[in-house]
Amino acid sequence: MRHLVTSLLTMAVLLLSSVFTDKGFITQGLAADRPVVRVGVLKFGTVSWELDTIKTRKLDEAEDIDLQVVDLASNQATQVALQGGGVDMIVTDWLWVSRQRTEGADYTFAPYSTAAGSIMVPAGSDIRSLGDLKGRKIGIAGGPLDKSWLMLRALTMQKHGFDPDKDSAKTFGAPPLLNEQVRNGGVDAVLNYWNFAARLKAAGLRELATVEEIARELGISTDVPIIGYVFSEAWAAGNAKAVEGFLRASKVAKEVMGRDDGEWQRLRPLTRAEDDATLTALRDGYRAGIPTAWGAAEREDAARVYDILTKLGGHELVGASPHLADGTFWAGSSF
Repeated sequence: MRHLVTSLLTMAVLLLSSVFTDKGFITQGLAADRPVVRVGVLKFGTVSWELDTIKTRKLDEAEDIDLQVVDLASNQATQVALQGGGVDMIVTDWLWVSRQRTEGADYTFAPYSTAAGSIMVPAGSDIRSLGDLKGRKIGIAGGPLDKSWLMLRALTMQKHGFDPDKDSAKTFGAPPLLNEQVRNGGVDAVLNYWNFAARLKAAGLRELATVEEIARELGISTDVPIIGYVFSEAWAAGNAKAVEGFLRASKVAKEVMGRDDGEWQRLRPLTRAEDDATLTALRDGYRAGIPTAWGAAEREDAARVYDILTKLGGHELVGASPHLADGTFWAGSSF
């Protein structure tokens, strides 16, 4: 019954999100002579920028594959599509992968980005350190189990002697709404995803701390990829050429976006940057998140992050596994 429901939900999601063009539905097209890789993404999410670079520069064709981008409405919709077989890959975090593996799935993770988010305050705020957040109004993107929020709580409890979950006035909300609230004084500080924090930085707000800096203070010494391309091991085993080709194309796209400012001018409509300062902040934020290493040290630090999050998020966050599940990270991922 569970598989039937998942399949029906997937069909509904794909029908609602497919775009009809003069060549048909993009979710249904098949390359005549190249393996197809269907990647499910949020239409205006940051991942779509990289995939657009791959398609525009024909990096997928150079790898003899056909990338098909499936636009979906939400992160949950991408997960449903992957679980139901409507797409081959999505971008999500390795916490979700580990939990799925604990429950019997075979999903695995290849790095996409180390970018997480930042705590932003108005330029003139008297909040100068994380310790100053005690008793303040804090806006948090996501929910109570958001990874960045749990990391912030862990650090303030360890280094500053208070838990903002109990000792500050917190409000959870959608990233754009939180940006408006911190700009108009509705909250004193906001913990938001990196691309929304970049918009605030472009608008003149001040960065109090990045999630990466918080991780460093918690003893995480490497840049751990937070989100990555996630796919089934069984699918990868039967489509090794497609997986390797796609990940190589992704790496080349990152290299292009990392050095070519002109590429960002081309991508400007997709970023929806309101002005040059915002486009620059988004470009720099993306570049800062490009992974440069993915070896034993990074994987060990990921396990440490998992343990930190488990202490606060518990079963509701990680499910039945107290430690990162074996196989969470794809054995073929390398830099």
